[in-house]
Amino acid sequence: MAAGGTLFGGYALAEPFRLRVSRYELRPKFWPQGLRLRAAVIADLHVCDPWMGLARVHQIVARTNALKPDVVLLLGDFIASRRMSRISGLIPYAQPILNGDWANVLKGLEAPLGVHAVLGNHDWWADEEAQTRRSGPTVVGTALQDVGIAVYQNDSVRLETENGAFWLAGLADQWALFPPWRADGQYPPIPYEGLHDLPATLAQVTDDAPVVLMAHEPDIFAEMGDLADRVAVTISGHTHGGQVRLFGYAPVVPSRYGRRFLYGHIVDGDRNLVVSGGLGCSGLPIRFGVPPEIVALDIMGA
Repeated sequence: MAAGGTLFGGYALAEPFRLRVSRYELRPKFWPQGLRLRAAVIADLHVCDPWMGLARVHQIVARTNALKPDVVLLLGDFIASRRMSRISGLIPYAQPILNGDWANVLKGLEAPLGVHAVLGNHDWWADEEAQTRRSGPTVVGTALQDVGIAVYQNDSVRLETENGAFWLAGLADQWALFPPWRADGQYPPIPYEGLHDLPATLAQVTDDAPVVLMAHEPDIFAEMGDLADRVAVTISGHTHGGQVRLFGYAPVVPSRYGRRFLYGHIVDGDRNLVVSGGLGCSGLPIRFGVPPEIVALDIMGA
């Protein structure tokens, strides 16, 4: 038991430094036959030293560019939580890296249709001024925009390719704000307040071209209602695939829907959701059974 525990702990500390590419081929029902799109997806970097330093981000950028994507999608949680736990005093707290420094590394991402981003909950939670205002701008969003990366907050843009057009929509974060103090001290299980507005986002779509939706948390996939059929593919991060999975089981999943949207390609009727396992760590600086990944997503007609 002692040897097994040592091996488990050692691997869990080492796995965050792995890097793999997970590939998916999607054929949404209403995707145009002649339109083929490769999207590279980077989620949940949680940049900090020593777990996700600048050298590591450089490695991720180079590996992403090698995929020759048409478009790069950044799905939020660029920075680490303000506290990284200690384990018996052996694991140091994460050291923050200046926003301008990691943003300048991401500036090296290359794709003909550009690099596009949404923010995640940690990008909001770490910004005390934005929490006080209960609105943006955020320092993370500003850092990305300063290097030319578009940041979407309930926005949609039409992107043209040689073989047709599609809409890229980006949803504001669903867990952006801490709840205001309640006199009774009672909070729902997940009390955070979102800034997302899917109807307003899709109202900007003005033709029948398919829609690819970036949403940091995958929960929106269950909450689209009558708008569900308008979105060809939803792409999310946030869950880290559980971050620790034992024989496929994840004890903790940050979602209102438990393990329903834990990881991978999820199909619901004619709808498609892809949830990245992400790249960094949240809370404890460990991963087990969920290696860090870049997602290469090929979308084509059925």
